[in-house]
Amino acid sequence: MTQGSDVVLERMMTLHPKVIDLTLARVERLLAALGHPERAIPPVIHLAGTNGKGSTQAMIRAGLEAGGDRVHAYTSPHLARFHERIRLAGELISEPALTALLDECVRVNGPDEITFFEITTCAAFLAFARTKADWTLLEVGLGGRLDATNVVEKPRLTIITPVSIDHQQYLGETLTEIAGEKAGIIKRGVPVIVGPQFEEGLAVIEAKAARLGAPVLAFGQHWNAFEDRGRLVYQDENGLLDLPLPCLPGAHQIQNAGAAIAA
Repeated sequence: MTQGSDVVLERMMTLHPKVIDLTLARVERLLAALGHPERAIPPVIHLAGTNGKGSTQAMIRAGLEAGGDRVHAYTSPHLARFHERIRLAGELISEPALTALLDECVRVNGPDEITFFEITTCAAFLAFARTKADWTLLEVGLGGRLDATNVVEKPRLTIITPVSIDHQQYLGETLTEIAGEKAGIIKRGVPVIVGPQFEEGLAVIEAKAARLGAPVLAFGQHWNAFEDRGRLVYQDENGLLDLPLPCLPGAHQIQNAGAAIAA
């Protein structure tokens, strides 16, 4: 059954000749026209990386919600319905709310070019600004430096999960170049949690953090997570935690869980 949001989303696909065209100019223009909702959202935890962003975000959300906090979350892509991308204070956005937000963004944007991801990210910022919550979890769509989510000037925390070769046509040919794009979410003075990295990628991330005075909490240096006798062991300078293994399968999920705990 076709819903109102499906019609608007299909129209949004025609607003730019390219699916991906990395720049912040169009997003910044539309957000200004919308009254800068990105400046009115709850404190942000911003996640970038090649692998593990989604599961790390899900674990952070679960932990915050278990403590009684209300959490917004933005993720992509979706599995079945676009609504999965926007979670408002713990609940997937409703069809009427989504349709109204999309309509508003299309109307305010007018005839100007903008990509599907850019305009839908603006819709998410509107939703987050208009719904009370304690936290906002933002997952980068592609890269970091020029991703539409990278308009928040002062997040509370940034996280860079493992970086590997991906989307070379947009992010660069080498791991060093790609890590530089992911490190673009690092903000001056804002702590950055860094998951397991190849040596050359870590060097780029640490150098960017040093230039911006951003404290680094890196896997293997400042925190560690591993399996021991069927349990998840997390260790940092504050001590050791003995926890159940993540429900998500795979050894890599232990390190993702470690990043979530470090957050």
